[in-house]
Amino acid sequence: MCENQFAEFWHPAASPIKELCMTDWLKENLQRVFMLPAPVVEWLTMVYDAIQVFDDIADGDMVERKDLNATIWNTLVGMHQNSFFLANSHHLVPLLATAIMKWQASDQAERAGQADARSFVWRAGYYDLILMAVSITHGPGFATKNAHLVMELYGEKFEDYLKEFSNA
Repeated sequence: MCENQFAEFWHPAASPIKELCMTDWLKENLQRVFMLPAPVVEWLTMVYDAIQVFDDIADGDMVERKDLNATIWNTLVGMHQNSFFLANSHHLVPLLATAIMKWQASDQAERAGQADARSFVWRAGYYDLILMAVSITHGPGFATKNAHLVMELYGEKFEDYLKEFSNA
């Protein structure tokens, strides 16, 4: 799945700078900047793509059938067969559950016209999964040292988030 949105690498370790779709940009950063192994990148990418599809469905946006089919497979089968997930589900499932509940709370606030800094922050639970994956893979010291780089992956700016609701 590759959306029509493009991003540039934000970190020198991910050079050279080039335009990629968001999913490919994320994969490149997970591999090059955070040096995550293939199963970790695959699982995080499946989660990211599923979040995008579910958000589009919730917002009433068009979802291509191939993306829906991939999301159905990945959420019901693929993610659960991934070796990283199998070995670390005891860490990942609670974070997934929390991310879902926080997204639902944020979505509820947005639909009630109460989008604010709190709802903006609560939408970003996916990045907690990345930080945990970095910690599981490289240890908490490496994760702590590079946590600011995980934060930089969150590309949406608060001002742009608020504009979505002022134009609605």
